[in-house]
Amino acid sequence: MERTLTSYIRALRSAGAGVSTTEALDAARTLEIVGYGDRQVLKTALGTVLAKSVEEKDLHEQMFELYFSRAAAAASAQSDDSDEADTSSEDPDSGSNSDDDDGGGEASGQESRGTSLMDLAQTADAGQIAMAMERAGARAGVDEIRFATQTGYYVRRMMEELGVEALEARLMEQLGQRTPEGEAEAEKLMEARSRVQRMARVHVDARFEVFGRSATEAFMNEVLVERSFGAMGRGDMDRMKLVVAKMAKRLAVKHARRRKVRNRGQLDLRRTLRANAGHDGVPFDVVWKTKRKDRPKIVAICDVSGSVAQYVRFLLLFLFALKEKVTDLETFAFSAELADVARPLETLPFEEAMMRIIDEVGSGGTDYGKAFLQLKSGYGEIIDRRTTVLILGDGRSNYSAPRLDIFQEIADQAKRVVWLCPEPEGNWGTGDSCLLQYKPFCTLLSHCTTVTDLERALDEVLMAYD
Repeated sequence: MERTLTSYIRALRSAGAGVSTTEALDAARTLEIVGYGDRQVLKTALGTVLAKSVEEKDLHEQMFELYFSRAAAAASAQSDDSDEADTSSEDPDSGSNSDDDDGGGEASGQESRGTSLMDLAQTADAGQIAMAMERAGARAGVDEIRFATQTGYYVRRMMEELGVEALEARLMEQLGQRTPEGEAEAEKLMEARSRVQRMARVHVDARFEVFGRSATEAFMNEVLVERSFGAMGRGDMDRMKLVVAKMAKRLAVKHARRRKVRNRGQLDLRRTLRANAGHDGVPFDVVWKTKRKDRPKIVAICDVSGSVAQYVRFLLLFLFALKEKVTDLETFAFSAELADVARPLETLPFEEAMMRIIDEVGSGGTDYGKAFLQLKSGYGEIIDRRTTVLILGDGRSNYSAPRLDIFQEIADQAKRVVWLCPEPEGNWGTGDSCLLQYKPFCTLLSHCTTVTDLERALDEVLMAYD
């Protein structure tokens, strides 16, 4: 019973649920009370002690159905294993420990397991099949599966635990006789082997769904977040949306602070006297000074010319996933002309909005100086001391005037200017790049090519408001 629960908790953790040691102990005590008798009661009870959020409750629902589809068989199988182990340890003549059997005990055991494999292939008892698969899977370590490509390996391990080597030896023996009777017997053995192998594969596939798929997903996500935006294809977008949503939620939780911070030690005398006016001025209620924090406000300016458009897609995806945290967000895109692109991003599906933005704004030669001038003249009032101006672009302006005077005014007016550049630092200032000319006016200028870089940069942006 304990092994079954421990394995289930491991499956939950592998799938992303944060099950603590205390919660695991609570689940063990709960299981002692409710047992395995009533499936729905067990499901509800474990969900109560192991799931702390809506997402974790949904995860528990899914994993419970996958894992406990054979809970009773698993518990029985583990009990049978324990009984077998106890019997083996109490019988001094069993196995190959005897000096007199010269390995005969092991051969006999293999023959017995080969026979049981034949019996398993011929039985129609689903419970017996399930218990045999559970026992063989436990011995083969199937719960350690992490990738679908390991399926064949674990199927073979299970077949060996079920005694396939003895069966294969008999098969070769029958084929070697070259008689009609031998060929008929070999045909039966091959059919038995194939049927049990299919059963083992079904079992391994089921355990992969419980223990392996989430590990595979986590591995693929880890690879994806370190992959350059330029190397990503359309097929990566669906997975990236989920990854970015998780990252954005993590950032939002990390920076969910109270908007006021009490400054202990600095007495607010005026408010203290007012609060105690009814007590003849005796300061029963002491009021301390507080410092109000700014709410995050971001003005994003994105170069959507051909060389940078792919990077902009992920920045905007990240920013709009952070909408719960950054409610005050303005988004602009430019190439030859600057345009406010908040409306299509808010009203259209993301991919459709990006295609429209690139089609309508991404044509023409890139002109950073003109973009900053249009921002200052047309939207200058939205930039104040609370604003972080977030720029994504390579700073290549086709040798046009960089308008450093305008950029300096924007920097002086804003709280911070953060510039993310997809080009490596060695390319800054080369050719038509004006990046090093803009650098003195930037609070932060960093190289950004992966979603991990984006997360780190946005974390630093939000940290300025904590």
